[in-house]
Amino acid sequence: MDTATVVFLAVGGAGVVVLALGLLGAELLHFGHPDVDGPVSTETVAGVVGAFGFAAAITSSLLGARTSVEILVAAAVGAAVAVPAGYLAMRLGRAARTMRTDGTPTRQDMIGTLGVVVTPIPAGGYGEVRLRMGGQPVKVNARADRPVPIGADVFVIEAPSDTSVVVEQTGAFQQN
Repeated sequence: MDTATVVFLAVGGAGVVVLALGLLGAELLHFGHPDVDGPVSTETVAGVVGAFGFAAAITSSLLGARTSVEILVAAAVGAAVAVPAGYLAMRLGRAARTMRTDGTPTRQDMIGTLGVVVTPIPAGGYGEVRLRMGGQPVKVNARADRPVPIGADVFVIEAPSDTSVVVEQTGAFQQN
């Protein structure tokens, strides 16, 4: 393997290192206020440097890269590949940062959900129920008008706080 190919591979490897640091949360190109991105995102730099290095290394290896003209051709091919790769990395990074997400569930979102009793609910006291909020199981304190056994299906009719609900038993295990 010739020297030019090794140098280009090292440049491509540096791009991979920058990408790894960016994925681990390093703010390599961050200036000024914490809420403002730097002039160029870390993903863009990683995409440009990595694509340049690896494309130039492939071209250098295919050409043999023994003369300065062959090395310049390899570098030109690397640059031609790096520009669209950097643009794509910039667009994908921006799309990931501005992706819409669901809002944080509130106590109003608990009303009307179904759950299962995980700690029996005594008359006039609190037990625990497991609800599904946003696809995730959530365990909250629960009270009911009458005792509800463990494993019973319940329906949330009220949410007096963010961590407690009032439920009614549903299903085949309902006591009268």
